[in-house]
Amino acid sequence: MPARLAYRIHAFLERRLPEQRLFLKSDTETRFIRLKPATQAIVLGGVALLLAWTVVSTSIVVMESIGSGGSREQALREQATYEMRLDEMSRERDLRAAEAAAAQERFAIALAQVSQMQASLLTSEERRNELETGIGVIQSTLKAAMKERDAARGQLAQLSGTGTAKTANAEPDMADVTGTLEFLTAALDRTAQERDSMAAAALGAEKQTEEVAYEMRLLEERHDEIFARLEDAVTVSMEPLDKMFSAAGMDPDDLIGQIRQGYSGQGGPLGPMLPPLPEDESDARALADHARAGTILDGLDRMNMYRIAAEKLPFAMPVNTSFRFTSPFGRRWGRMHEGADLAGAHGSPIHVTADGVVTHAGPESGYGNLVTVRHAFGLETRYGHLSAINVKVGQKVSRGDTIGAMGNTGRSTGTHLHYEVRVNGKAVNPMTYIKAGKNVF
Repeated sequence: MPARLAYRIHAFLERRLPEQRLFLKSDTETRFIRLKPATQAIVLGGVALLLAWTVVSTSIVVMESIGSGGSREQALREQATYEMRLDEMSRERDLRAAEAAAAQERFAIALAQVSQMQASLLTSEERRNELETGIGVIQSTLKAAMKERDAARGQLAQLSGTGTAKTANAEPDMADVTGTLEFLTAALDRTAQERDSMAAAALGAEKQTEEVAYEMRLLEERHDEIFARLEDAVTVSMEPLDKMFSAAGMDPDDLIGQIRQGYSGQGGPLGPMLPPLPEDESDARALADHARAGTILDGLDRMNMYRIAAEKLPFAMPVNTSFRFTSPFGRRWGRMHEGADLAGAHGSPIHVTADGVVTHAGPESGYGNLVTVRHAFGLETRYGHLSAINVKVGQKVSRGDTIGAMGNTGRSTGTHLHYEVRVNGKAVNPMTYIKAGKNVF
């Protein structure tokens, strides 16, 4: 049975793929190579498998490239939206701070007016009390004088008949006393009216003070809301950055410490100075707000340090056009392949992946046309097999600058970019940095 099956297969192959002979003729002799049906079938099957594998792998790479490009664009849009949101919250915070300062100023003015009115009211009360006391003393004195006068009149009437003349002479004295009493009564009325007006003014100032205090409470609630939103925004923004540096094998705290040693810049739309501590240390609310503002500013400062570090580290992709990974980092054919190969169209622009200084720009054995860029923290990137070089040695470059074009120079079997990342001279897997920054850039 197996022999019959083999015979049928052989007969089928002979009908479909008849035996071919390849003649090789020279000056002295003629030779031929016989291509049996089975050999032809094996060759065609291998070619078909190779083509199928090429189509499938190319489709996967293209789909991944499209997906990664969409993710990068979405991340850039989200980053721009987040920065706009932070700017708006910063402007709103400054506006609320100005409103709070104005409200505090109005509150202080109202308190000062209330204090003045209360002082005037106390003064008028003291004057009224003094006048009432004086009037009481005068009235008692007048009553005693009138009694003494009446007694003296009676005595005079009894002693002599001149009492009528004496009484007539006393009438002017009585008129003077009446005028004095009327003057004092009018002064007392004026004092009472002044006291009443001051009391009404004090009541109005009291209501105004309550309104200002209510506005202050509303502003405090608004400040709490703004603080909470800023704290949430800083926390959400810091988490992917921490993960990015940790995934690249770097300690974020050590990295920020190194950045601070070599960075002394100031400014930026989101970097206001921390307000001074309140003079009244017993004001727990002001101290708590000051502490929260300090925490938020520290977070924003840390984000700024992260931004500087990200610009100095190779987290970006060197190729932004369509490409496919043809060889990863690691051992290949028994030898160490110290980078990653990215194949694309000839002449595709090559971008530097971090800020740095060009240390080599020209031919290099095995690499062909090579550009080497030195970055911060002992890192170095290499871009090999270029068809063109657009930079010079000693030139400073920024992340995203075009430094050359993809080519096929040096020891290369096809158009591609050989991309390396070295730390203190030792080659590391560049995909570690690219994957770490994938969700951030």
